[in-house]
Amino acid sequence: MTNLENVKKKLYEKNASLVVLYKNGECKEYYQNRINDIKDILKKNKLALKDAIIADKIIGKVAASILTIAGVKEIYADVISKYAIPVLEENNIKYEYKILTEYVINNSKTGMCPMENKYKDEKNINIIYYDMINN
Repeated sequence: MTNLENVKKKLYEKNASLVVLYKNGECKEYYQNRINDIKDILKKNKLALKDAIIADKIIGKVAASILTIAGVKEIYADVISKYAIPVLEENNIKYEYKILTEYVINNSKTGMCPMENKYKDEKNINIIYYDMINN
């Protein structure tokens, strides 16, 4: 079983929102919603996700941008938005997904996630990263 398959399996077994296999071999599950776990990890150590392999429930453009700048090596997403894919492909991040969606939906399930909507046309992923990590 590959490392990506292992983190994907753990995502479902533990019903986590995020599973990270760190470069040092440590594997941890996280349970916050949206991108809160990713932000918390990077606020503690901006290099923590360098060369990590992750499995996440939902990857939109904002998460894809943050994870790309953070140096993640490989990503599995249960659901990925069409806005996330170009970010990953342009930066040679390996990815797999179960479901491709038009966009990440908001919490009330009435439309687009406000963060996805705000940054959907932003070309500079560094702007997204610094806006999200510094706020």
